[in-house]
Amino acid sequence: MAVAISREVRDGETVAVGTLAPVPAAGVLLAHLSHAPRARVFIFNHEDYWPFRQGSKEFYDYAQRGNFDLFFLSGGQIDRHGNLNLITIGDHDHPTLRFPGGAGSAMLYYMARRVIIFRMDHAPRIFVERVGTIASPGSSPPDVVRPGGPWKAITPLCVFRFDAATRTLVVESVHPGITADALQRRTGFPLDLPAPLPVTPPPTAAELSLLRGRVRESLAKAYPRFAEAVLAGR
Repeated sequence: MAVAISREVRDGETVAVGTLAPVPAAGVLLAHLSHAPRARVFIFNHEDYWPFRQGSKEFYDYAQRGNFDLFFLSGGQIDRHGNLNLITIGDHDHPTLRFPGGAGSAMLYYMARRVIIFRMDHAPRIFVERVGTIASPGSSPPDVVRPGGPWKAITPLCVFRFDAATRTLVVESVHPGITADALQRRTGFPLDLPAPLPVTPPPTAAELSLLRGRVRESLAKAYPRFAEAVLAGR
């Protein structure tokens, strides 16, 4: 997932990673230390990549000025139209499940030019036909000012791309070893799968070496446990 994310980062862009996002952070660092050295990178709570010292308002003000080319969001539920649910499932006043809340995700979904959705797991309860509550809409009416929106969705199984014409997530590629049947079983909405099914290019030896070396060392400043457990290469 980190390598797939890194390949979406373009040199010269301004890229930001928010809270609880070690995999996007690893991907952005991998890109910054390889093919995107001129990217301007912000990673929440990283001593080398977080210049906002006046609290979250400073960060949100920066985002609202349209300064981010690429951002990353997730959701408790994600539907085929790119809507994200970070609020509740079930009756809003008496929910069966309550998520942490949307925070600034709705604004960031609108203002970042490209947003990559990510989830560390891929299951029918997450990738659903329709989310229970829309915290962050995947698309907007034509008369709504929206500079950005969803670009890709990256999971442990596949890469989706967001089709602006149909306003839906469509499968771009499956990761090595994942079959079409396995992907459909673990997705809660019908997939229109291309034939033949493209496979995500696997990480190169150089990418893995960089991930387990310089990226891990830098990531440990914000996510020490993740860096040690996942990127140590053992």
